[in-house]
Formats: sequence, structure tokens, C-alpha cells
Amino acid sequence: MAENKRDYYEVLGVSKSAGEDEIKKAYRSLAKKYHPDMNPGDKEAEVKFKEVNEAYAVLSDSEKRSKYDRFGHDAFDPASGGGYGGGFGGFSGVDFDFGDIFSSFFGGGSGSSRSRANAPIEGDDVATRISVSFEEAAFGCKKEVNFARIENCPDCNGSGAEKASDIEKCPECNGLGRINVRQQTMLGYMQTQRTCQRCAGRGKIIKSPCKNCNGKGRIRINKKLEVNIPSGIDDRQNIILRNQGSAGLNGGPNGDLIIEVRVREDKIFQREGNNIYCEVPISFAEATFGGEIDIPVLGGGSEKYKIPDGTQSGTSFTIKGKGIPDINTKRKGDLIITVAVETPKNLNSKQKELLRAFSESLGENNSSKKQSFFKKFFK
Repeated sequence: MAENKRDYYEVLGVSKSAGEDEIKKAYRSLAKKYHPDMNPGDKEAEVKFKEVNEAYAVLSDSEKRSKYDRFGHDAFDPASGGGYGGGFGGFSGVDFDFGDIFSSFFGGGSGSSRSRANAPIEGDDVATRISVSFEEAAFGCKKEVNFARIENCPDCNGSGAEKASDIEKCPECNGLGRINVRQQTMLGYMQTQRTCQRCAGRGKIIKSPCKNCNGKGRIRINKKLEVNIPSGIDDRQNIILRNQGSAGLNGGPNGDLIIEVRVREDKIFQREGNNIYCEVPISFAEATFGGEIDIPVLGGGSEKYKIPDGTQSGTSFTIKGKGIPDINTKRKGDLIITVAVETPKNLNSKQKELLRAFSESLGENNSSKKQSFFKKFFK
């Protein structure tokens, strides 16, 4: 049986040189993680919970730990003939009460079950989504956001009762919100606590529930808020408004409102980081002779930009500081334009004749470029 057990140090995730405080800290973390109240109906968690308790029962006791370090699991195995005779009988008749541990998790001191039942609990976060245009995201704006959250009932101030006199202490748990459960385990008797089913852990019974909230003490309402959208925000980034989520329990703080921002696509610009990109059509003459062309700018309108003669289709130019501001530093990115030379259409006979003459005038220059291209292609 002993050979199938995991090493106790491995179970708690500590080294063999770990001190008492480190062992206790590791145990508390794992005990909370696998506790039956945290994992109702989870058989695997229940097994791990017992394994963690068994390891802690040995490593937290200096005498048992010393024997374990010398003999391993055989120290507690009666079949091995070593260590404690009677196996874990050394633990029999001992109740393990973990109430002090779980009270510290929920803000109470040792034995403070009552404070745990009514401990402040932070409210849930609320998530919603808004849509903004490309320019609104770039320059910032104000938007109205609609969302639903849970608030304390205004009629009963969150008590859930018609009158204060309608609230009574739960007779099942005596107002503690939890009841003790004693179980026989391989370590002996172990005592844990479970949520009282009669009062659902509240520690109180309501005789006459509030009609507005049906005794829940909380209602769902729709809210509207005006929100500042910061300049430079990108698609799918979140804005978090603290304490604008659902109300907490027992005086706990509100949760947060998390707003996902969706940025609609633009007809002209595409964004990559804080840089923006767009394609600008130019005529054959503009590409040939160069000069000033009109380029679109963020926010509407256009401005002049000079391109060199002989500009090829697909050439990109960078205009510094014409992109989107960084959401934190507000330093602007760049505008990158890519020119696309448009082939002239619907030419009249005279225009075609002139263009043909121009092409023929290139003569060997044009032919040499073609030959150079095919040489590269077929080499």
C-alpha cells in the first residue's frame, strides 16, 4: 500500500528543506483549491484533498516528519514493521478541523464562521461592447454605453425582507451560515464545514420577503453611461471602469465594467500598430514626370505630396507623424502610401497615335529592359 503513495513533499509542492511556514502556506493553498465546498461532486478533488491533508498531518508534526524523512511511507505502514505500529492508528481518534484555515480565506479569524457567512464579497464584473468608427478610434470621442448590472434593491436596501423584524437567525446553523460535518477517513475523523442548505449560507431566514426583489435583496437594472474613448484605441481593446459593475454582497465593493471596443473598417485606410496604410492611384503622366499628387489624410481632406519622376507602380512613400497616436504616449505613427499607376482608358485615335509614337521612340531602351527581365526569369 505504501509503495503506491506519492511523496508527501511532492504532494505539497515543497522541498525537503522547507520550513514550517512554507509547508503551512503550501497546505493552505492546496486545501482551499481541493476543498469539497469548492469542488462539489468532484471525486478527483476529494481524493486530492485527502492526500493533501495526509501529507500535512505528517510534515507539520516534527516527530512524524522526522520518522518520515528516515523511513518514508514505511514509517506509518504496519506491514513494514517500521515506524509507528498500527499504521495510521497514530492518528485515530483525532479530529481534523480546518475551520481556522478557511476562515482566513474569507476574512475572519480563527473560528469566525459567523464573519465568513456575512463577509464582504466583491460584486461581479460586467462586460459589454461598443462600436466606433476608424476616425473615432484615432482621435478619441465620447460614447454612450448601455449595459445591465445587479444592484441592491432600493425598497429593502439589500436585506431581502419587507421589514427588519422579518429577518431571523437560521435555526439550522444558528446564524453561522455553515454546518460542521464529521467524516471517518484513513487519518481518523476529519471535521469540515459545509454551506447550510436551509439559509444558503446567509445565516438568516426571511419570514416576509421583499415584494420588489422577491427576497433576493438584489435586482437587475439597465444603465446608461457616457464613456470617454481615448485616442489611439485599437480594435478589441478594453476600457475598464472601476466599481461600475454589479453590487457586492454584505457591503463588498462593486465589480468593474469592462467595455470591449470594436473599430469598424475604413474605406481608405488600414491600420497596423500606430501606422496607417492606403493606396493612391496616379496617372501615367504623374508617374512619368513626377510632381505633386493629392494624398488622403486621416480626419478627412487631402494634402499635396511630391513624388519623383519615373515612379513605378507599387512604390511606397512614408509621411512621418500622419498616423494614429499611441494610446499611452500620444506619439503619432506614420502614413504609408503606395502608388498604383492607372492605365489610361478610352483613348481617341490621336491619343493612341501619340502614345504609339512615344513607345516606338523608346526603341532599344524598352527592348533592353524586356530582355533583361527574361534573362533574370529564365537563368
